[in-house]
Amino acid sequence: MPASGVRAAAIAARLSSVGLPARVEEHAGHTAVETEVPESLPAESWRVVLEAVAEADRFGFLATSLNGRTLWAVVHKAVPSTGDVGGPSHQR
Repeated sequence: MPASGVRAAAIAARLSSVGLPARVEEHAGHTAVETEVPESLPAESWRVVLEAVAEADRFGFLATSLNGRTLWAVVHKAVPSTGDVGGPSHQR
């Protein structure tokens, strides 16, 4: 599992510890974590939730009347440090 997957799994585990089962999905450039957040989530659980998603590279909260409340977090995959990262126009 790539490092981003390990970080995302740790975030998901912390969310699960407060009763928020999370989905982890691998994508080409990042690993995503999502969970549904009930309106009844206790205030003390929010501290754990915010500490967990603070470990991500990006996170957000989407609340709509149609789809409920979704918390998401993204962990970027590492950019290669060697090779032709800049493409053909950046050759040395």
